[in-house]
Amino acid sequence: MKRRSLPVATAVAATAALLLTACGGEGDESKDEKIAGADTGSSPSASAPSAAASDSVNRPDIVLPDGVKDVFEKWETGDATKDAVLSDAARAQTAMNDAITQGKTDTPGLTFYYEGDALTTSVKWVQKWLDAGITYTGTTRYFNPKVELFDDRSAGVSFCADETKAYNKDRETGKVDKAPATDDSYVLYNTRLEKNEQGVWQTTDGTSVRGSETCAQ
Repeated sequence: MKRRSLPVATAVAATAALLLTACGGEGDESKDEKIAGADTGSSPSASAPSAAASDSVNRPDIVLPDGVKDVFEKWETGDATKDAVLSDAARAQTAMNDAITQGKTDTPGLTFYYEGDALTTSVKWVQKWLDAGITYTGTTRYFNPKVELFDDRSAGVSFCADETKAYNKDRETGKVDKAPATDDSYVLYNTRLEKNEQGVWQTTDGTSVRGSETCAQ
């Protein structure tokens, strides 16, 4: 994704970036962070998480607007539990993007797939987009997912995001800012998920590293 700088008219410095990063906090460190105990093996599947087996959970219907697309590459492992974790981790990302494009901090998807510190941070992050008067358009590619089951109700997931084909869009005028992509267009996410009583793997905490060398390779 192109670097999403806040408009100069805002109180935030013009060099600050507004990007699709918000699970627990955004790191500016040049090094890549890892969740303790996270699996570093590769996923053999080329299927999107939507191909995972359906369950009986009454999930909110999330449909991104025209021009906005999430692409998940190789988000299946063949292990039913790990795939359930990955599916909900993917849905959490789409729920965040849905909230940003809708311009709402209380969307059903956001409150369904996030809990605890992650929900608090996510709500604040969407509000920053609203305060800046911008949304986005284009495609975000999520790839190289790694999943580790800590126990039967908690797991860690790390993955990369390629935002080179997503762009800032002025919420009022609809003008799209197609600034050149930079290393900051690649983000490494590390998240913690916990299974609730409904059987949903909610994102409860996490970190992100923008400009990750791992993801830009």
